[in-house]
Order: sequence, then structure tokens, then C-alpha cells
Amino acid sequence: MKYTDIIKSIECQILNGLLKPGSKLPSIRALTESYSCSKNTAIRAYAELEKRHIIYAVPKSGYYIVEGSVHRNSQNPADQVIDFRSAGPDKAVMPYRDFQHCMNQAIEIYKEELFTYSQIPGLKSLRVELARHLLDLQVFTIPERIYVVSGSQQALHLLVSLPFPNGKNNICVEQPTHFSMMDSLKIHQAVTYGIEVTNDGIDFGQLEDIFKTRDIKFFYTVSRFHNPTGYSYSNEEKKRIVELAQKYDVYIIEDDYMGDLDRDSKHDPMFAYDPSGRVIYTKSFSKVLLPGLRLGLAVIPEEMSEMFQRAKHAADIHSPVLMQGALEIYLKNGMFRAHIQRMRQTYSQKGALLQQAYQTHLPPFLSFTGSPSGFYSTIQLPVPLKAYQLVSHLENENVYVQDASSMFLPEFKNESMIRLSVSQVKEELIEVGVQKIAEGAAELLKRRSEVRFI
Repeated sequence: MKYTDIIKSIECQILNGLLKPGSKLPSIRALTESYSCSKNTAIRAYAELEKRHIIYAVPKSGYYIVEGSVHRNSQNPADQVIDFRSAGPDKAVMPYRDFQHCMNQAIEIYKEELFTYSQIPGLKSLRVELARHLLDLQVFTIPERIYVVSGSQQALHLLVSLPFPNGKNNICVEQPTHFSMMDSLKIHQAVTYGIEVTNDGIDFGQLEDIFKTRDIKFFYTVSRFHNPTGYSYSNEEKKRIVELAQKYDVYIIEDDYMGDLDRDSKHDPMFAYDPSGRVIYTKSFSKVLLPGLRLGLAVIPEEMSEMFQRAKHAADIHSPVLMQGALEIYLKNGMFRAHIQRMRQTYSQKGALLQQAYQTHLPPFLSFTGSPSGFYSTIQLPVPLKAYQLVSHLENENVYVQDASSMFLPEFKNESMIRLSVSQVKEELIEVGVQKIAEGAAELLKRRSEVRFI
């Protein structure tokens, strides 16, 4: 008997209530006798079930069923909660066990070094490993320019407040852009100009005019899988943006927080077109690995290094050292590469299903953005409808979406856009959710027209 048959049999017993949470499973020896299989097959089956977080091992005791490990299929998909609002990694593919192993290993290797004050830029050994890791993303830099930060958002928040070598004062951002960046701009009361992102990208004539006339110190951009539209710039577009930045002495902060999910190795970051320091590259491990890890990196130009280091020290002295040590091991032993391959497959499949559902179910009065391999997308409602109205209506249908109004600068105000993320939605529920969105928007429009004619 194949080990996959054992796995299916145990899952079936859980679904049918024959095995309950906390139940002890047969020993390896008993399993080999029950299924007429070899010891290696039984061990492999249990190892795979443990990896999927369906069972867990207790040393010198045996294997047990995890609470809520397998969900009953008897529940009607139409009655399940469909959460397009949450944008963390798919919980089913988070590598808890692998990272736990790396944490234990890091403690064994580094011991007390992980529990004392450390270098402000981050563990030197991790920065060396990160420099190697960035080669796969076409980011060629040295460890001395890499800063380990507490999530890429920390780097962005610090950079908003810092003076830049070009002596300029204002900021340009894409519109819309993600909530956290908007919050940083408001907190620092930064003078900010917007450039609209559509399904066709940005208006380069308008971008050039902003760079030329608005005293821009940096342009903040999410170059791949834009949050919230899902748009990715082509290599030609990235080159044009860098050329404009060089022409008008503007820095670029390239937030490539999901660049690891790009399946096309020919897609370059903007950093590749000017690695001298004009492009400040940031990325995060939260969206693709574990949100609670709170580790990211920033590649800082040499002329800003001392100032950024002082700002980082003032913020938190250094990022969590235990997590840094574990991440180094996770990268070094190839676990991250294997994990990303799975994540790319998972999200590209979900993204394709979402786009297909849009095309099949959304009526003409609802326009949408996003790509088959994207993490995010948006739906634009017709002007009479407000996003908060649809959000409230859908909550009664167990569908959760995000009102995107706070992702806009005042002059770009848009109260009729919702953001969706497929990251934590089961594949079989994506189409159901989109149908409910379409039906909800149609119902609200119908109510408005009926009220108008009374």
C-alpha cells in the first residue's frame, strides 16, 4: 500500500468522526500491520500528515490528531465564510514546523549570541546570506548595504521622515497605494503627490511633470503585484521610470515585497537598472512566509547608510535576533526556495481562478483589476454605490472584502472601490464569493433605483 493511501484513509476517518481531535493514532508497528505496509511507508505517511498539521508527535508517547485539522466537507460552500479581506499567507501552506526546526537549530549554533544586543544592520551572517538570496531576484548588492528591518514597513516609515541626498522635500506615490504607507505619510505630514495606477499602468507624461516641477525626493512604487490593483510593471516601464528619476534627480523606493512570487525569471526589479543607490530596494518575508516573523530588508545607498542606521537604532535598536538566526538557516538550507515554489503555484492558481470568476460573473457595470498571478485585485463600483455599503451587505452573506477608500490621497478620493486578496480563500470558494459580490452590487443598485422612482 502506498503512503498516500494511508493518508487518505486517516483523513477519511477524521472527516467521518471515527478519529477525533486529541485521539491517539496507532503506533508505527501497528500501522504496518493494519495496512500491510513497510515501516518506511508508515513513517513517511505520518511525517506527511505531521507536515500538513493534521497530526502531531509527542516524544516517547506517539502521534495524535490536531484540533480542527481536517474540515468536514458536509458544510455547504455557500454557507462558509469567504474572507477576501485578509492578506496574509495561506495558513495551509505556512511552514510552521520547518521554521520551528530552524529556530531550534539557530539556538544550538549561536546560543547566547541570539539573546544579547546585536548589530544594528542585522546579523552579518544573515546579511551575507540575504545578498546571495537577492541574486535570484536580480538584485546585485553587497552585505554592507543591506539592513535587516522589522518588516519592510519599518524601512518605509523611516525613509519617509529622513532627508535625502538630493535635498528635496516632497514624495510621489502611486494611487491608490497600501494603507500602511498612507498612514506613514499622514503621521509625518509629508507633502505628497499621486500618480494613478490603472490596468494600463501609469501616465508617463504626468509622472515626468511631477518629477520636474514638484521637488520630489523619492517616488514610492510597488513594482510587482501592486497593492491594491495587482498591476506589475513591464521591464520597459521600469526602465522608463528609472530614466526619469535619473534625469530629474529623484530617488525611487521600490517595494518588492512579493517579488518572490513572480514566476517569470526575466522580470527584473527597477534596482537592476540603477544599482548605484538611486533605487532603494525593500522586501518583506511576511507576505510569503510567516506574518509574525516581522523581518524584511532594505538596500540602502552608501551616502544614506549612517543616517538610516541612526534612525533604525532610535526605532528599535535592532530587529529580533532569534528570528534573524532562524531565517538565515531557513534560507541557507534551501527550505525557502522549496517553500516559494509551492507558494507560486498556490497563488497563481488562485489568481487565475479569481480572474476567471470575474470574467464569468461580474456584470458590465463592475470593472476589475488584477492578474492571474496576483495577490491583490480591485473592483470598481458604479458611482452611486459606496464601498462601505457593499462591504456591510456582503458581511451578512459571510463574504468579507476591504473598502479601499483609505488607500487614496484626498485629491484622488474614491469611495467606490473594494480590494480583494485571494491569499486565504479556498480555491473552491473563490467563484462562490465573486458571485455573491456581483449579486450584492446588483441588489444595492436595484434598491437605489426603486427608492429614486418612489
